[in-house]
Amino acid sequence: MRMARSTGMASGLLIMVLGVWGALIAFVGPYFDYSFGINTAWHYTTDRLWLNILPGALAVIAGLLLLRAATRAAGILAGWLGVIAGAWFVVGPAVSMTWESGTGPIGRPLFGATRQMLELVGYFYGLGALIVAIAAFSIGRFAPRPRLAEQDASARAAGTSTVTQAPPPPPSAAMPAPSEQRPARRLLPFPRRGRGTERGRSYGPPKEKGVR
Repeated sequence: MRMARSTGMASGLLIMVLGVWGALIAFVGPYFDYSFGINTAWHYTTDRLWLNILPGALAVIAGLLLLRAATRAAGILAGWLGVIAGAWFVVGPAVSMTWESGTGPIGRPLFGATRQMLELVGYFYGLGALIVAIAAFSIGRFAPRPRLAEQDASARAAGTSTVTQAPPPPPSAAMPAPSEQRPARRLLPFPRRGRGTERGRSYGPPKEKGVR
């Protein structure tokens, strides 16, 4: 499914900037006394390659992919690359203890306790946590919505666009129920007028007196 390119633009830009910071801070930090090991700018070591350059480059790639992502699959892939880069910034210093014998990742943080704390947060732990948070947010922007929510939204849209039909009117109250109808009157038999006999009686008109 195609999506607007602006969906991951802000997240991609932030991840890309943080990736550039993570990849270069070990080399430019000594210019303002923000360094590990030795306070010399552009000092290259294998630890700086694995713990700064590679995760920073992966974060930059993830940010660029988010900037250009036009489909859900591309956006989710870029977001997961950003999560991996940020997670490596967080766990890399601890993992580096397996191959180095020094006092810490890329050397010991220099100067006072407050500056050492800021160096650890800005070089690794805080930087990685921030990248993971932004990348996870971008994955949520590109993730498909639940099907139930889509069905509910479509049902609401259909309900507002259709006209509700009125229910059929009830049966007329003027028509009584069958139990309330009055029984038809029974017609009684009435003797027919005319001459006829029944049991020796005449049903003709009565005779006038004096007339035979």
